[in-house]
Amino acid sequence: MSQLQDIYKTLVKDAFPDTLSIAFGETRLEYRRRSWDIGGEQKGLRYGENPDQPAALYELTEGVPVVGGIRYKGPGQGLVSSLTEADMIQAGKHPGKTNLTDVDNGINILQYLHTRPAALILKHNNPSGAAWSEAGLADALGKAYWSDRIAAFGGAVVVNRPLDKAAAELIDSVYFEVVAAPDFEEGVVDILKRRKNLRILRISGLGELEKAAGVPFLDIKSLSDGGLVFQQSFVNRIRNANDFLPAAAEKDGLAVCARKPDSREADDLLFAWAVEAGVTSNSVIFAKDGATISIGTGEQDRVGVVAIAVHKAYTKYTDGLVFKKYGISLYEAMRRAEQDKELRQFLQEAKERADKEKGGLIGSVLVSDGFFPFRDGVDAALEQGVTAIAQPGGSMRDFEAIMAVNEASPQAAMVFTGQRSFKH
Repeated sequence: MSQLQDIYKTLVKDAFPDTLSIAFGETRLEYRRRSWDIGGEQKGLRYGENPDQPAALYELTEGVPVVGGIRYKGPGQGLVSSLTEADMIQAGKHPGKTNLTDVDNGINILQYLHTRPAALILKHNNPSGAAWSEAGLADALGKAYWSDRIAAFGGAVVVNRPLDKAAAELIDSVYFEVVAAPDFEEGVVDILKRRKNLRILRISGLGELEKAAGVPFLDIKSLSDGGLVFQQSFVNRIRNANDFLPAAAEKDGLAVCARKPDSREADDLLFAWAVEAGVTSNSVIFAKDGATISIGTGEQDRVGVVAIAVHKAYTKYTDGLVFKKYGISLYEAMRRAEQDKELRQFLQEAKERADKEKGGLIGSVLVSDGFFPFRDGVDAALEQGVTAIAQPGGSMRDFEAIMAVNEASPQAAMVFTGQRSFKH
């Protein structure tokens, strides 16, 4: 077993070149390989997605991509790729590829949540929990954590305001791998450094993400045959509630339209659609009171991803009840309950409460990164007490999806985003 554990401690030598050049039409893009002086030794990325995959991080240093008159992000606009030794307040087991791409996707989401203190917890480049709150950063982080306490284990925390002591104490009470913030209030770093392997990153640009919102970057995907796909990065067109489009459709000469969301629903839809920008497709998000309740990711069919998100909501809700009373996970409680009558009784009551409260989904809203090809996904969400839905629209069966929310009792709301938010 010790030999297996050693693969996570042994660094694969990085033989990638120090510079990278791309002749992009008439523009030459110049990149430099990043490494940091950590403990007196120059170190690049710890490793790639797995310990046996060498990897390197490159920062764009010269050349601004321009395509079709659109100017993409260029030199001087780096955040994760521009990290310095001073930014790595504590390197811990210095970052690997996934640690930094988690933070990067956190930035991708937070650029659309800059108007309020917001916190994300990411795992494998997907948010496990997200929240924003007028009550402050600690409140947002707490909501993000309890959205999915189980998945938060070993995740990356990314926030858009200076980290305060209350938020730091929560981070210290849980195992996280990375925390990234624009700055840290006095005494906060001392709290975080109790965790010796925690990577503590100061990224000042996290506090100025309004400057990045809406500016695309050149998104390059590598194919397994060595080929490349270039695309413009996704840019969220929904910046305030007025940007949503009325859900309306026509069939056989009959026009239908959906109820408009009220102010609370619109606010939650705005929040959830921003988070959706960083979730692997097919995906849906249930949200309520400025926090995610459940995030369904990476499914092949839309009704299936709704069902998975519902299942997750019930599971995480029950786990929260168990953990707050006994300090153990739902799964550990299920194991112990075989021999513990009192625990078995509590577990039964917790599951009954989760069923009654529908996993906390009653009164929530739902966003979907793609349109509903059938009304079954909408019906599945409405069964859980969802009161409003945002989806791109454009399906041949938009009429049926609108009829579903209109037939709900009480009537639910629906709006269109007018754009799809796929991420693969």
